[in-house]
Amino acid sequence: MRVYETGALALIAGLLFASAGCGGNTAAVPSGTASQFSAPGMPGRFPSDTTSILKKLTKDVEIGSTVDPKNGDMGPRAVTLVRSTFGLKAGQLLVCNFENSSGAPGKGTTIEVLNPKENSKAKSFVQSDAIQGCDGDAITATNQVYGTGLLSGLATHFDQAGTLKKSYNAHLQAPFADADAFCGEPYAPEDVYVSDAKSGAVVKLSFVIASGGEKVKSTEVISGFGVNKASGWSALGPSGIQYNSHRTGSLCNDTLYIVDGVDNTVVSVSNASNLLATDEIVVQPGGKKFKCAHPKDTCATLVYSGSPLNAPVASALLPNGNLIVANTKGGNKLVELTPDGKVLATKTIDSSGTAHVFGILATGTSDSDTALFYTDTGTNTLHELEQ
Repeated sequence: MRVYETGALALIAGLLFASAGCGGNTAAVPSGTASQFSAPGMPGRFPSDTTSILKKLTKDVEIGSTVDPKNGDMGPRAVTLVRSTFGLKAGQLLVCNFENSSGAPGKGTTIEVLNPKENSKAKSFVQSDAIQGCDGDAITATNQVYGTGLLSGLATHFDQAGTLKKSYNAHLQAPFADADAFCGEPYAPEDVYVSDAKSGAVVKLSFVIASGGEKVKSTEVISGFGVNKASGWSALGPSGIQYNSHRTGSLCNDTLYIVDGVDNTVVSVSNASNLLATDEIVVQPGGKKFKCAHPKDTCATLVYSGSPLNAPVASALLPNGNLIVANTKGGNKLVELTPDGKVLATKTIDSSGTAHVFGILATGTSDSDTALFYTDTGTNTLHELEQ
């Protein structure tokens, strides 16, 4: 097992955002080779890495049970990496529980902490009705945690000790996933993107530290993603949000990735930090075309659509800039994609007809040391795929 160290960006962000309320991150921010990928909106700028990481991940290790030791919550959903030691420890993992102890979907109210090694014991980080139906656990460099609840309809901020600080509900009905977005520019706001399984929107929460304390602006920057209006595990909507950034001097060339489980697509948004206005991007019916209010500043692009995607929900951003997407139909299949839409590999985790994989997380700094964590609701465990 590996212990995952923090990067320079995390240390800088930790210094700049030592106050509460900085944002969150559902998965790994590439720490080594983020600049190597070819970002949509910048065709040909960086060559895609066509090395399949998924084919290298041949060893499946069970990390431990994700059942909450206090109230028995289960049904692990999102999994997130702690990137700095501040209350929580660098390398630890946070896992959301979507079900209660009776297995009722959408009734889970806990986030667990596990160490990234075999036989890890889950420790309750927080239990709160504010995250009922917990399906997202974004985290900042200073370990401010933002949990989302599908049933509570809230995105809630907890500090590094698990103390509830504040909940946000503006423009949110059924939060489905969340991700931290910080490009590293000194004194720039840190953003949290939250998708919604009822409205089909993506909401941007922008946090800035100003005189008088924290200021938060909530804007529905993207609308029109498909939703299936189902409940519990079968709910589908925009999810699997990932954020990647590449700085050129003072400029931030950042990309947001969004999984559309209804239309079986993966979508990228170029220059995501430029998303400022309501409905700046509107997804057209079918999920493959987009109306952009300011296409020279920011716009959406279709990365991939159709088979082998099959009701995908979760995604992970690899250190080399590629993506792995997890299906919830057709055998819990993982699909590896380049940002320009090339399928590199697929891997079936569980061939049963029941969806079990709802959270995945990539760690590492290069192709040679990349690993992938995934949650398994069938056994209520966290696993690591290793090379």
